[in-house]
Amino acid sequence: MATPPPGANFEAVLPPPVAPPGTDMTGICFRDQLWLNSYPLDRNMVFDYFALSPFYDWTCNNEQLRMRSIHPLDISQLSKMTGIEYMLSEVMEPHLFVIRKQKRDSPEKVTPMLSYYLLDGSIYQAPLLCNIFAARIGRALYYIQKAFTTAASKLEKIGYGINVL
Repeated sequence: MATPPPGANFEAVLPPPVAPPGTDMTGICFRDQLWLNSYPLDRNMVFDYFALSPFYDWTCNNEQLRMRSIHPLDISQLSKMTGIEYMLSEVMEPHLFVIRKQKRDSPEKVTPMLSYYLLDGSIYQAPLLCNIFAARIGRALYYIQKAFTTAASKLEKIGYGINVL
């Protein structure tokens, strides 16, 4: 009887687990070339494509509508529900689609949570505005510190001492 080669794994291969809510997924890009080759990416099909990605929350209101054979972006139905939902917020067919994840508390009260963009078939999570500001401020502070260090070293070379009180 033949023995399997060392390191062989015969267990079932499971798909990667979906990241828990609140996980930063800005470093992830999703693209399904087979789907893109089979279907057009337009405002009617973009949500079906987005639902294949790891960004999609299967417990959202849109999924409940899909199970009842109602279009998942039907605002007349979504506004009657409460909870997590996705809305198509910006469209520049066929290249750019922006999907907003939001929490609906009532027909009128909606709180934006995250944004995702589909650019030429690739899906990304948009970074939070506070993270963008933090990165830009950090970069500016780095260059300010570098400028002061350079200025101090040049002043030392020409004979000006820097006294720190």
